[in-house]
Order: sequence, then structure tokens, then C-alpha cells
Amino acid sequence: MRFLASTTAIWLLGLASSFAEEEGASHGLPAYAPTVFKFGPIVITNSMLMVWIVAALIIVVAQIATKKLSLIPAGLQNFAEWLVESLYTFLEGILGEHLVKRTFWFFGTIFLLILCTNWFGLIPGVGTLVYDGVPILRGANADLNMTASMSVLFAVMWLYWALSENGIGGFLNHIFAPKGKFSGVMKVMMIVIFFLVGCIEVASIALRPVALSFRLYGNIFAGENILENMIHLGGKWFGWLTPLPFYFMELLVGLIQALVFTMLTSVFLKLICDHDHEDDHAH
Repeated sequence: MRFLASTTAIWLLGLASSFAEEEGASHGLPAYAPTVFKFGPIVITNSMLMVWIVAALIIVVAQIATKKLSLIPAGLQNFAEWLVESLYTFLEGILGEHLVKRTFWFFGTIFLLILCTNWFGLIPGVGTLVYDGVPILRGANADLNMTASMSVLFAVMWLYWALSENGIGGFLNHIFAPKGKFSGVMKVMMIVIFFLVGCIEVASIALRPVALSFRLYGNIFAGENILENMIHLGGKWFGWLTPLPFYFMELLVGLIQALVFTMLTSVFLKLICDHDHEDDHAH
């Protein structure tokens, strides 16, 4: 089913591109985020503006929801508490009671930021409001700089949490040490094998930020490209109508991608901090 959807999306994108070429125009979202403002050496792109707007709105909503707390929540406070509690329960099921207390601030924030930026990128006007020939706003996660920065930040936090939970010795043992008890020649063979497996694991850990950033960027960038090209396929009178079915699909994709990024990063942390197998051997 996923393959069919991807194939259909690629076909539609190709059809839209062909239509644009026939009309003598070039449509579609550029791979880079254009510069909107410059303050000396500081460059402000349209994706940066989108992130700042979304972050400011999240902060404002959180401040309003917690301004007058009551024992019986209602309205915005009730929604905020439900959202935080649901996220906390979801992450606790992955990370466990101890890790979720340490890391919920990070994973909860990442989920909300990705979800809101994905959905705000679908608001009419994003990509079409122009200042000095440049779109003022752009879907933030359709910019590889944004997804890469979140992935690199997670990699730094992952290393910090992994070392603080395991210690340097435990961290290295978790990656390179043989799992189980061996003796004699078998022990030597297992040490060599698990050392090689550990080297592969190190390479895998180093590539995680790349995979995380391109997975999120690719899905959001492709979706927004399809929407933009579908608008041009509809022509002058029906440009607003043709992308409507894809809008609903992109709302779902935005939620799924936020969940996938949060789940993958939390599972990566759980794997390096999981001591269950060591406890089983000890017993």
C-alpha cells in the first residue's frame, strides 16, 4: 500500500512537472530555503521565520494554558494537560519510568515542534506570500537544515544520556563486549566477533542523524512539492480544488512523521540504556 502511494505521488509529480514545462514555467518548491532578510553576516531564511513563528505560538499557548491553573481543568488547560499526559504515557511505554523523567522535556518538545511545523506548512499563504520576489514563509521541515539540526542535537543528547546512564566503561561494554558467558577458544572468537559487530554499530550510530534528517525532510519536501504542483495543474479557476484530497493526506503524514521521528529517537536511547539483559545474566 505504501509502495502504491509513493508510486502514485511520483507519477503525479512527474505529470505536474511535464505540464509546467509545456506551459513554459517552472513550478515546485526549491530544495534550498531562500533568504528573506540579512542583518550583516546573519542570514534569515523563510524556513527560519516559520520555525520562530511556530515556536512563539507554542510558547504563547503554553503560557495561556498555565496562567490560571485550577484543580478541575477546563478549556485550554484541559487540552494542554491531556496532550502532555498522553505524550508522557506514550513515551513512558518506550523509555521506562526512569528515562522518561529525564528526557520528556526533549522528546515532548521535539514531537510538538515537528507536528506544528508540518501542519503550519499547509496553511494557505505559506509559500505564496511574497516579499521582494521571495516567499516569506516555507514549511520548516521542508528545509534540510532544520531536520539536520534536530537530528544532530539528538545525537549530542543521546551521547550525553548514554554516558551518564552507563558510564564510559559501561557504554563501551554495551557496544563491544560479548553478550553471554564463554570460555576458552570460544571466548576469544566471541571477543573478536563482537568487536567487529561493535565497529559496525559505531558506524550505524554515526549515520543515524543523517537517516533521521533525510527521512523527515524527504517526506515533508515531497508532500509540499506535490501540493504546489497540483495547484498549478488545476489552472486559474480550479487551482484551489485539485490539491484538497492531498491536504488531508498531508495532515496525516505530518502527524505520522512527528511520531516516527520521536519514536525512533526514543528507541535509540532506550537501546543504549537498557540493562535488562545484564540483570537477567546476573540472576
